[in-house]
Amino acid sequence: SFLLFSSLNFKNTKMTGGEHSETSVSDDSNNTNLKVPLLPLQRTYPNLFTLKSIFTLKNFYVLLGPLLSLFIILFVKLDAPKTSRNMLAVVAWVFTWWVTSALPLPVTSMCPLFLFPLFGIASADTVAHSYMDDVITLVLGSFILALAVERYNVHRRLALTVTSVFCGEPLNPALLLLGLCATSFFVSMWMHNVAAAVMLMPVATGLLQRLPPPSEQSELVNKFSRAVVLTVVYAVPIGGMSTLTGTGVNLILVGMWKSLEPGAKPISFNTWFFYAFPVAFVFVICFWCILCLIYLRKGSGRALSSYLSKAHLKRELEALGPMSFAEKMVLSVFGLLIILWMTRRITDDIPGWGAFFNGLVGDGSVSVMVAVLLFIIPNRKQEGEKLMDWNECKKLPWNLILLLGAGFALADGVQASGLADVLSRAIDFLENAPYLAIVPAVTLISSIITEFITSNDATATLIIPLLYHIARTMHVHPLLLMIPGAMATEFAFLLPTSTPSNVVGFATGHIEIQDTLKVGLPLKLTGIAVLSLFMPSLGALVFGTNNGVQGMTNIPLLRS
Repeated sequence: SFLLFSSLNFKNTKMTGGEHSETSVSDDSNNTNLKVPLLPLQRTYPNLFTLKSIFTLKNFYVLLGPLLSLFIILFVKLDAPKTSRNMLAVVAWVFTWWVTSALPLPVTSMCPLFLFPLFGIASADTVAHSYMDDVITLVLGSFILALAVERYNVHRRLALTVTSVFCGEPLNPALLLLGLCATSFFVSMWMHNVAAAVMLMPVATGLLQRLPPPSEQSELVNKFSRAVVLTVVYAVPIGGMSTLTGTGVNLILVGMWKSLEPGAKPISFNTWFFYAFPVAFVFVICFWCILCLIYLRKGSGRALSSYLSKAHLKRELEALGPMSFAEKMVLSVFGLLIILWMTRRITDDIPGWGAFFNGLVGDGSVSVMVAVLLFIIPNRKQEGEKLMDWNECKKLPWNLILLLGAGFALADGVQASGLADVLSRAIDFLENAPYLAIVPAVTLISSIITEFITSNDATATLIIPLLYHIARTMHVHPLLLMIPGAMATEFAFLLPTSTPSNVVGFATGHIEIQDTLKVGLPLKLTGIAVLSLFMPSLGALVFGTNNGVQGMTNIPLLRS
């Protein structure tokens, strides 16, 4: 309004021949410019709100969650407290948005923070506590260390070193794939699967740059190119199974076990490692055999020898130069973290260093403490610069942290609301089902569901509480079903969009969906067989699941 008034006043002054008109600029073009308002007086906007833009599948999914919740509130009657029905409505709302991706996954993960108080399930403070516990601090500290590894290119040096050792002289393609398998497996043990795949895929494609373009490759060379990319795609999730920090699924399982059975012995880092590492090791060897059988032929070594050699890998390694002080310190801190994790609590007879602090220190405490060291130790690159700065931490996976918090909140809500008892009564028919038959079925169902939900973490959040109640109904230790069911959510091996790690592989342009089907299907069946064999044997020994199984009616009987 002020600009309009000024413009009109300027015009009137000039038209009345006032003294200002005599001193005005004589140039017509300048007069024209002065008459133009500094800001536009009226702006037209395109009509974006059309019927076509409103009635979309995405908007339907957004409405579907609240509508299902409303339907449950109005029409579903449960033989349980009112809070159990409300909790079922919240679960339907949140899971619908998760499965359909109506909203971004982390946004949906924040919904329990307002849904629980509004539906009378828990107070705002109570639900907020689920979003920050020892498991989540374990994620924070581990990812800060992973960012430090990425910042100083430690992963690339490690990959080139291991691959050059396995390369062989003359070139042995099977050994080279084994070296890449071992590298991907080891790196993903300590980093999230997606981060490990993103960092290791350039190492794999760097090897392939020495080969001719795909259109000029022979059949043997082309098969090897596909095998190299598939090695990273599949060895990364397999390696992630072996440690708690390797994938969010393991952390979700541990956190939910802690929430569902607060009186039971928690799953520590080394307890999980003693079970999951042998399982993952056998699995990755099976994967390597499957890969070699499908993609390597008798003449592969001769066909590749003119393009790849041990000397080439050594030149790439030498190009990185000598290991810097920062790299050495990051590796030292990394080693310190592993040692502290493994020795905090060793066995029931050997308590570990955690006993000096009366058991108050958790794996998350260690993870954050070591991460803080990265902000104290100098990197000797620039004056006053440390190994890590907070700007690098902007890459932290807040989406995973929020998803973990939502999963823990839902697990707590199902227990506190009484919905857990309703679920247990609903699956009474499984009471007499044989365990050896139900475990393969559980792993198969989990591995199928995870193909259609892009986030393995979301899949685990959906099925782990259900498996817990199925186990209670069958009168077996819940971990006997929860662990294989959770680990099977990592078997997203078939479709390009099943998991971000698959997307990273397809983005290289070296593999097609036929490749993932050829390798993924036998790999999925192998994984189901491995879990079905290891959980009743090694799992029972490590987790003590044979103790307190009979007559399991309350929490103390689950202590093992």
